[in-house]
Amino acid sequence: MAQPRRSPDDHYFTETSDIQSETESILAKHVPSNPYAPPSLQRNQHLQFLVRNLIQGLPSRYISQDASQPWLLFWTLQGFSVLGVALDPDNKQKAIDTILAWQHPDGGFGGGPGQHAHLLPTYASVCALAIVGRPGPGGGWDQIDRDKLYKFFMSLKQPDGSFLVSHDAEVDVRGIYCLLVVAHLLDLLTPELLDGTPAFIASCQTYEGGFSSASQPYFSAGVNESTVLLDAIRPPLGEAHGGYTFCSLASWIMLQPYVHLYQREGPHPMVNYQRLMRWLVQLQGGEIELGGFRGRTNKLVDGCYSWWVGGCFALLASVGIGGGHGRDDDSSTDTRGDDGWDDVDESVWSKLGLQRYILCAAQHPAGGLRDKPPKPADAYHTLYCLVGLSTAQHNVYPSPARRANVAAVWQQHPAYPHEELRKTSFVDMLSWSEEDGGSHVLGGSVNRVNATHPVSGLTITHTEGIMSHFYKQNVPRRK
Repeated sequence: MAQPRRSPDDHYFTETSDIQSETESILAKHVPSNPYAPPSLQRNQHLQFLVRNLIQGLPSRYISQDASQPWLLFWTLQGFSVLGVALDPDNKQKAIDTILAWQHPDGGFGGGPGQHAHLLPTYASVCALAIVGRPGPGGGWDQIDRDKLYKFFMSLKQPDGSFLVSHDAEVDVRGIYCLLVVAHLLDLLTPELLDGTPAFIASCQTYEGGFSSASQPYFSAGVNESTVLLDAIRPPLGEAHGGYTFCSLASWIMLQPYVHLYQREGPHPMVNYQRLMRWLVQLQGGEIELGGFRGRTNKLVDGCYSWWVGGCFALLASVGIGGGHGRDDDSSTDTRGDDGWDDVDESVWSKLGLQRYILCAAQHPAGGLRDKPPKPADAYHTLYCLVGLSTAQHNVYPSPARRANVAAVWQQHPAYPHEELRKTSFVDMLSWSEEDGGSHVLGGSVNRVNATHPVSGLTITHTEGIMSHFYKQNVPRRK
């Protein structure tokens, strides 16, 4: 195989170009001689890495992550889920008891016992409970104080529709994503909670097309008139970033039922999908970088952006941008064999390239996955490389047939307000389905991982399980 072409440097050498060249030299050593026969997914080594973290505890370098205990557990548990492994009942109960110790007495979850409630560990805690929890006493789900959690959410809400991530803290779109996922999973959606949030999300899109962490609100001047938020002057704060962009786009998708139900009159906030798609596509590295993704313009490829950037394409496809909508019929049978890519649409982004990066460069020889060689493996990169591999293997899309099936069995509960918002949000979230025959696994079935819900970041099964419980719905089984 010929040596891949290096990235151009215009013969103007900088620290950035030197680091890029060094990274390409390291990655070049991992280019497979046969691009369709990469190393196998070292499933057992990765499982052992996750088991060591869960049972034996984390290395000393994780002391700095004391306020991220829910994330460390979520990354581990969801790593098991993507690899198709379930915990035994004893370890599940230990995990449930540990998670409940993070619940703040005033609502929400903190980064550890006795720590302040925060939107990010609240997401990690609730998603971890979606994996290991169950209804009933001691099962975790019914021990979540939803009333206090909702009040905690509302206490963080700002006049421009944004949310602080914690009391006396900053606004960040990642926190808004975490809030919206939890509100969807636990049936906490109200118009009051979502008011102004779509416009805020749209205001965070930068000139590049991606999203920044926040925007600057401007209010009308005047002493004797009520303060009015101005929509025309809300510049994004900071540069476009893969993590902010995924959270913004997923939030935007989750907010669409509210937009259509409660913002029917007047101009709607808009997201420029074409500009976003252009920016996302340009973040994928070339052949010399094995098809990995970078998180910002002119930065290095990093395994975690396999999800934060790679996961955006399914979200865009759900609104008709970039193709890959999926099919609802049973006629699509995968007959190409393990290495067949002859009918895969690679015109927008290279799923083949991303799988190659994860399998060739992101796997650590001792187990776990990493940013890139020669860096060590860690819990964060292990999960987001695995779910990045998942999004490159599977076509998960909003199925009209599945949507109709879920909507047809919806049971109304007159005691619940905002029934149409509840129903539409529930049905939309549970309409996501894996296309039959739509998996394209580089290297054969030995490398296959489970599909991931493009919005929640959980498996589809865990998303359905916890939502069915809290919405009190019986969801039809998937065929």
